[in-house]
Amino acid sequence: MANTKGYVIVREEECKGCELCVEACPVDVLIMSPRLNKMGYHPSSYTGEGCTGCGICFYACPEPGALTVFKRWDLMEENERKEAILAIENGQRVKVS
Repeated sequence: MANTKGYVIVREEECKGCELCVEACPVDVLIMSPRLNKMGYHPSSYTGEGCTGCGICFYACPEPGALTVFKRWDLMEENERKEAILAIENGQRVKVS
């Protein structure tokens, strides 16, 4: 993850599988998951590295709250990353300094 500046968190239960974020991503780090969410959709998924934090996927997504993009994930401490992921999974807002 050395070249990864950004990070994408996909709330799979919010994703409707429209693939707009996958198509919009200029660095091709989003894919469609083979598994189904509770609503029966194949949600998008982040490959885990290579994100630039540009946010194009976020703006392409029609589903509010399905995607969260961090621009400077590489500068966050490990405990901050874990707290951010946990907060988003619980539907909370994240404030990053």
